[in-house]
Amino acid sequence: MMASTFSPQGTRIHGGPDRHGAAQHDFSTNSNACAPCPAALQAVQQADASAYPDASYTALRGQLAGLHDVDVARIVLAASASEFIFRITALAAQTAGGGGGVWLPTHSYGDYAQAASAHRLTLAGEPGQAQLLWACEPSSPLGSAQAGLAAMADARGENVLLVLDCAYEPLRLGGAPSLTPAQLQTVWQLWTPNKALGLTGVRAAYAIAPVGAEEAVRQLDQLSPSWPVGAHGVALLRAWPDPGVQAWLAASLVTLRQWKARQVALCESLGWTCWRSDTNFFCARPELPEGQNLSQILDQLRGHGIKLRHTASFGLPGHVRVSVLTPMAQDALKVAWHQLERPIF
Repeated sequence: MMASTFSPQGTRIHGGPDRHGAAQHDFSTNSNACAPCPAALQAVQQADASAYPDASYTALRGQLAGLHDVDVARIVLAASASEFIFRITALAAQTAGGGGGVWLPTHSYGDYAQAASAHRLTLAGEPGQAQLLWACEPSSPLGSAQAGLAAMADARGENVLLVLDCAYEPLRLGGAPSLTPAQLQTVWQLWTPNKALGLTGVRAAYAIAPVGAEEAVRQLDQLSPSWPVGAHGVALLRAWPDPGVQAWLAASLVTLRQWKARQVALCESLGWTCWRSDTNFFCARPELPEGQNLSQILDQLRGHGIKLRHTASFGLPGHVRVSVLTPMAQDALKVAWHQLERPIF
């Protein structure tokens, strides 16, 4: 397959509030439905926004390094996962002298492609043709393991960047990671705790560099503005390693498993075909009323206070990504589905 330039039209589509505001029952975003985490929320609310954070983030980086048991020099702070996606893509473009390629999973977050397009990088048909490799596990939108990830981690060439997006690892409800602990030390790991803590409005993230990537860390630091993470983001990230916060998260996963089983059964009762996933979200193909397309159905549901995520922007048309919500929200989805307008012939 020959390399080609990206055409990212339509990829900058996100879940959450839209032009109509916030949906009463928002199944389009993968935030933890048990949230917000009380301790993390309190930390954010009490953050001192009257002063700059420490520009070197010394204490924060130490806490995050301790959580993952890695050297503090491997921690890279980011304004958000999306900001890091663009920054490490810029690094890949510099390393390749402007001629590198990027490899993406078949279904993936649109910002990977958008960042590549912004830096005029080409789409590689095979991992061996790329300077930058993207992985996400559990994946989005499918919430499953990424096929071939372990082999790709072992087979990639020297100086090839492999970034593992770990956004949904804290929300894993089943399955197991594809990479061994030893393999994880050889890849970039991108972490965004705001989804797991139910505080997606707080934009903050961090990455763990591979062992021996000191020069790349230095280059990423040069590509970063000063103070990429503000006071509220610092508060969120400092709360993340707290044992009480981690205990709350573990307890929430028990509840999410119960809610997910109920929600899958409900969706199947509506005639939907649900895909298996390891996370607090899954993909489904709704059985549409005769004469209507999925976009029309989603617009009608939005009018009933229900928002679902169309997965066409992930390269999966005809399906929706459905986040697990409370039983009350699930029942509202069922009522709204039965109230859909039927075409008149």
